[in-house]
Parts: sequence; C-alpha cells; structure tokens
Amino acid sequence: MRKILISGASRGIGKAIALKLLKEGHYLSLGVRKKDDLNNTYLDPKANNPESFLVHTYDATNPKSSKLWVERTVATFKNIDTIIHCAGIFKRTNLIFNDNDIQDIEELWKVNVMGPWILTKDAWKYLSISTSARIIVLVSMSGKRSKGNLASYSMSKFALMSLCQTMRNEGWQEGIRVTAICPGWVNTDMAKEITHFPKKDMTQANDIANICSNLLDLPNSSVPFEIAVNCQLEKTI
Repeated sequence: MRKILISGASRGIGKAIALKLLKEGHYLSLGVRKKDDLNNTYLDPKANNPESFLVHTYDATNPKSSKLWVERTVATFKNIDTIIHCAGIFKRTNLIFNDNDIQDIEELWKVNVMGPWILTKDAWKYLSISTSARIIVLVSMSGKRSKGNLASYSMSKFALMSLCQTMRNEGWQEGIRVTAICPGWVNTDMAKEITHFPKKDMTQANDIANICSNLLDLPNSSVPFEIAVNCQLEKTI
C-alpha cells in the first residue's frame, strides 16, 4: 500500500481519487483548505483509522502550509511515496486584461504552478527514499494547447506541464515516475458554467480516479508521462 498526499481532496477530481484509493486500502493524507468540508462524509477523519488516514489544512498560496502538511504526514506515516496534485483554480482572464485582473493572474500562478512546485520540493527527499515513487499531476488539455481566449489559465497550465517534465527528468534515476493527466471538460464544479456541452457526456471524476488507481499499480518501466483524456474531438493543425 502506498503513502499518498492528495491536494484539493475536498471536492471534484481530488475527492473522487481520495474515495477510490481509500477503498483500496492506501495510506492517505488529504490536503484541503477547509477541513470542515469533509465532516460527515466518507473522508471524515473521525470515520477512518488515524494511523492510515490524515486530513490537514493546505493552502496552495501559503508555502508554510505545504511544509507543515508534509511534516505531519511523515510523522504519522513515516514516509511519503506518492503525490497526487489536484488543487487548482480556473479564471477567465483574457489576453487584453483589465488592470484589476492582475490579481487573478497572480493567483492562478500561485495556485496552479507554485503550489505543486513547492509541495513537490518539500516532499522530494521522502519520495527519493522509495525506488518506485509516483507524482501524478492534474494538468489539463489547456496545458497542451491554447483554445479560445483563456490566456492566463492556459499560461499556468503550460507552465505546469513544463514543471512536470522537469520533475520527470530530476527524479528518473531515483525511481520517481511522473504522469501529467490532461483532461478536457470534466463534470465538476469547475465546469458548472458550461452550458453548450452536456454534463453526462463530459469525462467523469470517477474515470480520472480509475486512471490514477491504475497508474499506481504499474511498474517503473511502464508508467506513461502524459495521459490526454478528452470528451470531445479536437482536430489537430
């Protein structure tokens, strides 16, 4: 069984992954902004074994919370061999943005790029102890191509994809394998304003959870770096 950090685990894809891996018996440490969001759910720490299940406050914009979360997890589980980065935000900032939109751009950068970077850095020495550590990052199809006018969101996701490539390069010899999962529309709160595409036809959060579960079972020799998952056909140029 793996000892796993999951960020953004209180809803959406992160929550679906946590529920799936909890059922499979893994040690889970969940990073969430508001611990109360998990009260009276299957992910309530009161309903699970404290030796193998932990919920910790995590704010991707606050580097101190990352360090504290890692330290608490290691103190409880003795090690960490997997990180699943699900924390992320979505903003509709255009290329020609208004002056008051600069805060949104800075927040996207802090949450979508620096958050995963700092959390990975803080946990790196523990991942390196294992010979088969895993880092799974929920990137986005927006990290592979810029579609429409979502300038700041795409910028953050392209940067995150680059970060994934560097993680892979740095960790390869130590057995750390990195996978960037790049979905299109997923039926979560982030897509709630999408009205032109039926929610039932979108990729479902449980589908992403199944992919993550399968990745954790693969040997080092067979872990894919990138998995593109799209619920609609996009013609390539």
